[in-house]
Amino acid sequence: MAGIAEVAAHAGVSKATASRALSGGGYVSPATKSRVRAAAAELGYVPSAGAVGLATGRTQNVGVVMPYVNRWFFAEVLEGIQQALLEQGLDLTLYDAKPGSDGRARIFDDFLARKRFDGLIAVGLEPVDHELERLTRIDRPIVSVVGSSDLTSVVAVDDDYAARRATEHLIGLGHREIAFVGGAPESHWAHVDQERLAGYRHAMREAGLSQFVRHAHSEVTLPGGYAAAADLLGDARRRPTAIVGVCDEVAIGAIIAAQRLGIQVPSALSVVGIDDHEFAEMFALTTLQQVPREQGRAAVDMLLAEITDPERRRTELRMPARMVIRNSTAAVGSHDHEDA
Repeated sequence: MAGIAEVAAHAGVSKATASRALSGGGYVSPATKSRVRAAAAELGYVPSAGAVGLATGRTQNVGVVMPYVNRWFFAEVLEGIQQALLEQGLDLTLYDAKPGSDGRARIFDDFLARKRFDGLIAVGLEPVDHELERLTRIDRPIVSVVGSSDLTSVVAVDDDYAARRATEHLIGLGHREIAFVGGAPESHWAHVDQERLAGYRHAMREAGLSQFVRHAHSEVTLPGGYAAAADLLGDARRRPTAIVGVCDEVAIGAIIAAQRLGIQVPSALSVVGIDDHEFAEMFALTTLQQVPREQGRAAVDMLLAEITDPERRRTELRMPARMVIRNSTAAVGSHDHEDA
């Protein structure tokens, strides 16, 4: 494999000039830079991370910290981050900070303090134990995916808007007794849960349906949605005609609960989710689509801009969610609803 000396000789410049041209660490005329880069490509030269770091003062590495790596949303965000970093020729270091684990404490107390990255993307990091505040003390640019913070730049879906649209869709179909399922104060997703719950309440209030507002708490998982919906739907005297799930996993859990109780979806119960999870199509779930991969890519773009310009002001990007109509919703009264 060719080294920097071979590239310099092939381009007819000094090693120092070739190094500056390839690293961007100093001024080189556009013509010379083009000639050096053409020589590097022709010879198959690949700069080492150490050499680039010495020239630029950067590690060429981005840290990513998230509470889960095996759940759909986080895996999709991570995929988007990785693709964007690969396109830029940058490395990724992943920190799997499971809530309540000893590993999470070590990540915040030890690994992140080593600063072996140029910037950090924090995915789904709720303000638990002032962790986000602690991250800002590492003196590196930080972008958050999901949530709201005055401390970092943020990329997220507009959660209030998504829940409003979901609820308004059901109201437009004639539903009045609409329940919101999912989320609890102790949930790791507390901020997202509360934003979506607020959007549901806003839509109900604006439609004059405040007296029908109901919130069934649950873990933000498919089993959690199933358990909460089974309890909610099991009371035939107070059974709602429609459900807004805090996320698709909860909404799918509600559909399964309804099926086991003999309640037909959508003729006797309409269900809407938020996310467009990979299982949403399988369950014909009407949902508000967010695109986590795009959030991951947007976070990389935002972070690299802050790495390049440390004085860049904190920014916030709220991506709109798109309505996807499937077969889990129908007009109220489309089927005789028997309270049995």
